[in-house]
Amino acid sequence: MSQKFPEPTVGALIINSDKILLVKSPKWKHQKWTVPGGHIEVGESAEQAIVREVKEETGLDVIPIKLLLVQEAIFSEEYYKPMHYLFFDFLCRASNSDVKLDNRELGEYRWFNDKEVHKADVESYTKNVLRAYKKHSSGNSSLSYLPAKSKA
Repeated sequence: MSQKFPEPTVGALIINSDKILLVKSPKWKHQKWTVPGGHIEVGESAEQAIVREVKEETGLDVIPIKLLLVQEAIFSEEYYKPMHYLFFDFLCRASNSDVKLDNRELGEYRWFNDKEVHKADVESYTKNVLRAYKKHSSGNSSLSYLPAKSKA
């Protein structure tokens, strides 16, 4: 394994007109729904990274509203290769719903309403983001940190 340090990344739970965008990426096993996102580049803030990553992957312009959740993924079996990530998951608002996938990082997308999204077949980290969003929507706006699941 060539990774020497955990890698900071961003994820975007994107809302537009009471719909939530989920995507499918070949990097997540079993074709489960996830959120767009990616790596924070050197010299870039997490907010700048989420705006750039969403634009690259979906063609959408977003405004980060709130950092919802910080999570760790250490060699997740759901991911296509063993990596240690720190996920900074943001709630973002899109100015429109005209998604144009890059067809490199993402292969499919869907706008879900509130009832559908909580029944969607999502990978576990996106499930955590959806739970954090539900708490935020009900008035609990505190930031949560979820450590990696223990391998022991």
